Amino acid sequence: MPTPNSEKEELQHERYELLQRLTEWLETPMLVLGFGWLLLLGVELIWGLSPALETLGTTIWVIFILDFVAKFILAPRKLSFLKSNVITLISLVVPALRLFRLARVFRAARAVRGLRLVKVVGSLNRGMKALARSFGRRGLSYVLGLTGVVLLLGAAGMYAFEKDVPNGLRTYPEALWWTAMLLTSMGSAYWPETSEGRALCFILALYGFAVFGYFTATLASFFMGRDAEDPEAEVAGAAAVAALHEEVRQLRADLRAGRAAEK
Repeated sequence: MPTPNSEKEELQHERYELLQRLTEWLETPMLVLGFGWLLLLGVELIWGLSPALETLGTTIWVIFILDFVAKFILAPRKLSFLKSNVITLISLVVPALRLFRLARVFRAARAVRGLRLVKVVGSLNRGMKALARSFGRRGLSYVLGLTGVVLLLGAAGMYAFEKDVPNGLRTYPEALWWTAMLLTSMGSAYWPETSEGRALCFILALYGFAVFGYFTATLASFFMGRDAEDPEAEVAGAAAVAALHEEVRQLRADLRAGRAAEK
């Protein structure tokens, strides 16, 4: 007779399988919608959205909410699910302020920029997950694609935050150049004036530092691997190490044979 604990575990296992099937079934559509959402956010930050594009963005947002709710219902451990998707949840809540006219409470420009900052960070997180599903989390293609998304969307955010301040970033190409210099650790003479711009600048700087270390390690591994294949290089390759191991093994065998002959 099955115990209550075994029935509970079986139920959790079934819910997990359903969650996996739903995720696999929705993977491609949500991937397309995720990149579309990033594109719409970039257009909104740089030029603003037309009524038709706003309707499209709202439709995509509603689909994201339905996807999140369905996965939350099927998740066997709901608290763990929420903890692992906190940024996604926040990025889904922020657009509701504008949709339901709750933004009137946040009329101050600082509050509006703060909501935009949350939306940018949440969208970057969604873009990261979309790229991870496309390329794999550890591949060079994933890092290059993610860096491109961070560069384009980060520049759009910096332009939206800093375009109205004195001597700010007047055009998107200028913001794009500034962001590229920041990500490559070269820096720029301009320093963000708004608190939201500074917060986004700090996030971009952290990402640039991390990705610079990744590319440095990748290049080092490439050159070390190429040197290892060269028998005249200073770095010992796998073939050279294997040959040395074989010589040591043969030497030990000769020593054992010599000792046996002496006895």
